[in-house]
Amino acid sequence: MRTTVLEYDLSKIVELARQGKRLDGRGLEEARDFTLELGMCKNAESSARIRLGETEVIAGIKMGVDKPYPDNPDEGAISCGAELLALAHSEYEAGPPSLDEIEVARVVDRGIRESKAIDFKKLCITEGEACWIAFMDFYAINSSGNLFDAGSIAGLAAFLTAKIPKLDENNKIIKNEYQGKLELKRLPLLTTFVKIGGQIMVDPTYLEEKASEARFSVATTDDGLMSAMQKGPGSFTLEEVNKMIDLGFKIADERRKKLLKEIK
Repeated sequence: MRTTVLEYDLSKIVELARQGKRLDGRGLEEARDFTLELGMCKNAESSARIRLGETEVIAGIKMGVDKPYPDNPDEGAISCGAELLALAHSEYEAGPPSLDEIEVARVVDRGIRESKAIDFKKLCITEGEACWIAFMDFYAINSSGNLFDAGSIAGLAAFLTAKIPKLDENNKIIKNEYQGKLELKRLPLLTTFVKIGGQIMVDPTYLEEKASEARFSVATTDDGLMSAMQKGPGSFTLEEVNKMIDLGFKIADERRKKLLKEIK
């Protein structure tokens, strides 16, 4: 049977991993660098483009007014969505949300929501009648692995720079007028790992994701909180999980410092 190029690449990745090496020359615990661009979507309350290696995503936030949920009449809310555009990778197709889109959106959403970074009570306009909902959507425009972290970084950048529109006496949004910025109490970020050839490595590329036997993401904050975890297919030992959590705090801190420096 003929071996395909992809099968050859994956076997090479596994072989390198067993030697403690990676195809792109990074160390096992070395994340890719990222670049940030802000404000490219003029009709959004904020927008951010992140390039994590060759992976590229754009996140934007629109603020909307709606009725609060009955069980939280004095709170607003957030909603995170993801779209893996067909132009981003040959495997992606246009149409209804795929399982991959649903998963990456939920993992990014959970990292932010469970960190309690946003005080939802401050998004209440009139108790039981009107509240703000921050809709954060991000779009993959080039996928070269680890959309979880790319979406998390872009999403945090968008939340950090989001403005809240002014309202008229009927709680209708006044276009192009703002009353202030969205406030964040802490800054959550995801860090994603895979296991290949028995080795743990951070920030996987597309080929590393394909070659992986297990995946794990952890959301950590600047004040030492672990707000969420997500395990994909495969398994890890308790020792491996503890190692990834410790490393997750370290890498997220480094990414946060760069993100805040770029925003300022």
